[in-house]
Amino acid sequence: MIQFGTNPIAWANDDDQTIGADIPTTRILDEAGRQIGFDGIENGHRWPDDPEALRALLAEHGLKFISGWYSTELLVRSVEDEIKAAQAHIAKLRHNGCRVMIVCETSNAIHGNPTKPVNDRPCLTAAEMVAFGAKLEAFAAYLAAQGLTLVYHHHMGTIVESPEEIDALMAATGPHTQLLFDAGHCAFGGGDPVAVLTRHVARVRHFHAKNIRPAVTARVRAEGLSFLQGVVAGAFTVPGDQEGGIDFGPLLQILAGADYDGWIVIEAEQDPKVRNPLLYQTLGLATLKRLSREAGLI
Repeated sequence: MIQFGTNPIAWANDDDQTIGADIPTTRILDEAGRQIGFDGIENGHRWPDDPEALRALLAEHGLKFISGWYSTELLVRSVEDEIKAAQAHIAKLRHNGCRVMIVCETSNAIHGNPTKPVNDRPCLTAAEMVAFGAKLEAFAAYLAAQGLTLVYHHHMGTIVESPEEIDALMAATGPHTQLLFDAGHCAFGGGDPVAVLTRHVARVRHFHAKNIRPAVTARVRAEGLSFLQGVVAGAFTVPGDQEGGIDFGPLLQILAGADYDGWIVIEAEQDPKVRNPLLYQTLGLATLKRLSREAGLI
């Protein structure tokens, strides 16, 4: 059954915690749950680490815990060490009934560095991608035994950003490694979201409905801005925003054709002082529900 969720970074950013720092946690939860009507919300730095405290807090606002980002460091440590490092996160997910674990390799990522141009991100050789894929698959196999599906988040400023890198990662992994498809990161990374989703929809187990403002993302590239500078400039927005460059209708039709039954999550970080999260998230959810009905997804 399709469920619709959001991410707290629309209100309070995780990579730059000064963005939205003045917004109370209770406001985030009240707006996401009672006022807007999301089914669930992903992890954020404001939430308690204790699995039961997290469940109880979100339940007060009618929200489920969807899942949360986990930073792997498989390029610099063993699969065994990664498994040990992930135990607390795994426990949190399992206690809250999560189905997927969102993973991204960050041992050499630059998206959290406010001074590093996103164009200067790390890249792997073909052989390095194959080796990374083997370790990721081993980690994913362990997670599968714990009842969790690893969904890899391709992301700006990391080793899997471009459509070619998404293809290479999918070729280097399987059957346990699945994909978190993020429309905004796909487009920002130089891909055609429809084409990339069509190629890999059979392995998509999580969907981030992130939109981009093409004029801003082009400026980030041309001026050598960092990822966080792009965020503050307005690189990302929600489905339905007239400034957005992504048509979500065809993407939801592709999901419907593949009998997708996971979460559809609006993960669109903006400066809340410039773009009111309540208004933008309300627009995004209404747009996704309308397009999902038209696509026969719900």
